[in-house]
Amino acid sequence: MKLDKISVRWQICFGFASFAAVLLILLWLFQIVFLDSFYQSIKTKNIESCAQAIVQNIDNKGLPALVDDISTQNDVSVRILDLDIKNLFQDLFSVQASPDSAIHRMTYMELYDYANRAKEKGGTLLETNSSQWNREYFIQGQYGGIYGVAPPADRLKNDSLIYVSLVTRTDRSSVMVMLHSSISPVNSTVETLRIQLMIITGILVALALVLSILISRMVSKPIVKINETAQSLAKGRYDVTFEGEGYKEIKQLNDTLNYAATELSKVEGLRRDLIANISHDLRTPLTMITGYGEMMRDIPGENTPENVQVIIDEATRLSSLVTDLLDISKLQSGAQSLSLTEFDLTQSVRSILKRYSLLTSQDGYKVEFICDTDVFVRADEIKISQVVYNLINNAVNYAGEDKTVIVTQRVVPGRVRLEVTDHGKGIAQEELPYIWDRYYKVDKTHKRAVIGTGLGLSIVKSVLDMHGADYGVTSQEGVGSTFWFEIDTILLR
Repeated sequence: MKLDKISVRWQICFGFASFAAVLLILLWLFQIVFLDSFYQSIKTKNIESCAQAIVQNIDNKGLPALVDDISTQNDVSVRILDLDIKNLFQDLFSVQASPDSAIHRMTYMELYDYANRAKEKGGTLLETNSSQWNREYFIQGQYGGIYGVAPPADRLKNDSLIYVSLVTRTDRSSVMVMLHSSISPVNSTVETLRIQLMIITGILVALALVLSILISRMVSKPIVKINETAQSLAKGRYDVTFEGEGYKEIKQLNDTLNYAATELSKVEGLRRDLIANISHDLRTPLTMITGYGEMMRDIPGENTPENVQVIIDEATRLSSLVTDLLDISKLQSGAQSLSLTEFDLTQSVRSILKRYSLLTSQDGYKVEFICDTDVFVRADEIKISQVVYNLINNAVNYAGEDKTVIVTQRVVPGRVRLEVTDHGKGIAQEELPYIWDRYYKVDKTHKRAVIGTGLGLSIVKSVLDMHGADYGVTSQEGVGSTFWFEIDTILLR
């Protein structure tokens, strides 16, 4: 079964069970199966270390004391034998750590055999010695001196390590260093550990089961609650509140989802407003086109150039509305790219203002342009012109009683700042952070734009974001608003 089809509660239980199983397997392997191997490995390293310490100090006058310390601390029997032909295998120094030390009971031939085998192996020999020596020694009277009486069974099963090293001293004499260390039987230890591990296994299984149930509930309960609330959110209930409790990550998820629900609620409201506004903007020109067309068809003498011009203007308005909607969609989806060129921004603004000359003369609007010098920029000329046009059009639509719009070009080091100011009713401070949001409309009562479609600020934001430009707005209620943006300059003249 795939994990994505298992609930988080069962995944946690499965994880705890797997962890407990692995832990128990490791305990059984290391404490039961490999215990003897580990024990022998440790004993081997210990006797090798002791032998190296003795060999390195073979010419040291304090060797006897060193050997005594090594024997006492490590329970190791030591014999240092002379290899000179006259005193062959005579003890130069001997310490017997235990009564059944195999190296202290070896015959001359056995010592000779060990010396030859060590010589064949390069001067050192390490081997495990079974109870052969012990059996003969014990039978010869170690226990009561009675021939034929065997020692206890556990003594017969004892193995031991014998280490042999052939050493040449500074006076060119040779000696044989022999060490013996008993390997205690671990059967009883293994049996003890086995019983303990059986008890530990039961305890661990019970603890793993209890902990997995408790932790799975703690983790899964808030997730399940969040999931249920999220399902309501998916059905369009944006007034839901996520209240999952528990870990820090759960709280962060709650905050994120609550924020998402709030934003979705805003977007839904703005979407409704947009549909209402767009519907009005579409319905008005269509109504006028239909009305004027029927009038020209049904009433003699109404087929005048003025009526035809009304139809043309309304059709143009419809076309502009559709174009702006497509522009917003393309800009926000990243489907449009910039075509960067070097152009005179000041001259581009002057050209845009000429489009308002008819509006100025007919309706009394006044558009002023204040600049000190022409400024060249590197940007997408068509899109920047669209930004300027939409800002001016927005200012005209919301101009005050003086019907005055002021366009100001300010040059700062390396940049040019363009400001568009109106003297209208202004924007409330709490509304300012949202005016650039998609679908947002400050004036909830629909007002048909004098020029344009009413979607200008959405296009302005998208275009300026593509250019990486700075932009913003300052406004005071009853005084007016100033929209501005800044881009880099390339040349002043």
